Amino acid sequence: MFSRPGPISSAASTPGGRGASRDFSQLRRLTSYARPYLPLLLIGIACTLVSSGLNLVFPGLFGRLIDASFLKVGSTDTAPLDRTVLMLLGIFALAACFGAAQSYLLSRMGASVVADLRRALFSHLLTLSPRFFAAHKTGDLTSRLTADVGTVQTVVSTALAQLFSQSVTLVGGVILLFVTSARLSVLTLAVIPLVIGTAITIGRRIRRVSRQVQDAIAAANADAEEAISGVRVVQSFTAEPIEQDRYGTGIRASFRAALARAQLQGIMGGVMSFLTFGALAVVLWYGGRQVMAGDLTPGKLISFLFYAMQVGITVASLTSIFNQFQEALGASGRIFELLDERSDLPEPARPHALGTVSGRVTFQDVSFGYGDRDDLPTLSDLNFDVQPGQLVALVGPSGAGKTTLVSLIPRFYDVSHGTLQIDGQDVRDLALRDLRANIGLVPQETLLFSGTVAENILYGRPGASLQDVQDAARAANAHDFIRAFPQGYDTVVGEKGIKLSGGQRQRVAIARAILKNPRILLLDEATSSLDSESEALVQDALERLMVGRTSFVIAHRLSTIRNATRILVLEAGRVVQDGTHDELMAAGGLYRGLYEMQFRREQDPHAEAAQPTPA
Repeated sequence: MFSRPGPISSAASTPGGRGASRDFSQLRRLTSYARPYLPLLLIGIACTLVSSGLNLVFPGLFGRLIDASFLKVGSTDTAPLDRTVLMLLGIFALAACFGAAQSYLLSRMGASVVADLRRALFSHLLTLSPRFFAAHKTGDLTSRLTADVGTVQTVVSTALAQLFSQSVTLVGGVILLFVTSARLSVLTLAVIPLVIGTAITIGRRIRRVSRQVQDAIAAANADAEEAISGVRVVQSFTAEPIEQDRYGTGIRASFRAALARAQLQGIMGGVMSFLTFGALAVVLWYGGRQVMAGDLTPGKLISFLFYAMQVGITVASLTSIFNQFQEALGASGRIFELLDERSDLPEPARPHALGTVSGRVTFQDVSFGYGDRDDLPTLSDLNFDVQPGQLVALVGPSGAGKTTLVSLIPRFYDVSHGTLQIDGQDVRDLALRDLRANIGLVPQETLLFSGTVAENILYGRPGASLQDVQDAARAANAHDFIRAFPQGYDTVVGEKGIKLSGGQRQRVAIARAILKNPRILLLDEATSSLDSESEALVQDALERLMVGRTSFVIAHRLSTIRNATRILVLEAGRVVQDGTHDELMAAGGLYRGLYEMQFRREQDPHAEAAQPTPA
């Protein structure tokens, strides 16, 4: 019934050379995050070698214990038996100590690697442009940041330690199998190619299905995130069944994929179990015949069985680790897709120094289109020069391009044609951080973060003193209502500022912009959420704030911009009128029509109720 953009698409694993090459590339890329922790890795590997080596000694000593017990029936000399038991206890204790050290060191390294990966991913996401976030669901992105990175963490922290340990056990176990009995070893190892072939064949399918599970969960999370963030809209339209059905559809898709993965893992586990224990049964049968023939002692047979069991368990463990690595490759592929995303707002190789900003803003033949629409460009052939300190009001009907024009100044988007300059320098030649540090924005849709009032205002200038915060709040006429809260400036505003009224949120956002003290100020209907009394107070504060600053104002009431230095009237993405209020009123045309219609509405709110808001 409804459609929403899906998660970022990507190709599934490709069997063959290209898939293997990509797998190796992803593993190498993951490994690169471990370089800062190489000492931990090397010490952990050393502990793994010692622990696994000591565990390989156990079956041989156990065989000696069996022979010392059963081949010397009637003997009273228990010294060999005592020595063997003491050696076993000592080996167990040493293996446990080195095993614990190995587990801690490799787990610590894995946790550090994943923390770095998560920080790198989040930091990279913050560098991407608004165009990227407009095209992708927030829930899908957060799923990659949490669930997918968590999948990688399980492998890097736990499976990596097991991989080293089991590899040492496998190699050492195979060597000791041949030392104990070459003929039994050949019989035992004949099953290993079957195990490896099964693991590779089913493992590839597990990886593809694991990717489907991750994609389906990400899509469901994205739907849930949208529904939760817009819960008031959902409830006001009694659309709970629609959202429940949408989320349920995503969960069912993930369940089906997870079920398919579980079936494949079950098949693999069953095949591995049969091959492993079937091989042990054959070894026990053949080894028993050798003991009866006198070619093998009971202790050596027991030792061989232990080694064979170790090798079998190791192969099964490596199969499980292989599955985990397949899942991690799917998850890391989704992570690296984001890390490989490049912003469509590239930083200049050699950014120009901005210096002290005076605030001159120049549009030269500027045109802009979002690129994903089939209609005409949003803005066309804009040419105007705003001098430092001027107050420019942007007026026009809905959809005229006012907000888009304002979005170009801090370079949230790049112009499609022409140049946009700050103090005579193309904004594309400036470092984004330097450019935006000199621009203050109060958007139409106020966003506060789920901290305290003080923390939200401090967002404008981290490190500012409490006095500076209070002064900014006073300038925005927010100090009195903040002080009236029981916790004052320590009041928690809730997610997106939901605990504050619309007018209170707007005034906190204005205080945040005031504290930043920018040279260029962008106000996108900054007073639209206020009642008449609050609007008058905030408008007075804004007028004081805009003195000496270049300001662009989009106002929902034309009466608030009559004192603007300059008014740009937009229609269909073009500037159709340019002048002061008196000049435009005298010239007639679109501005005068908009003003008079708005004036009549303010005088009589019921008049022309069917007309849309003009600006």
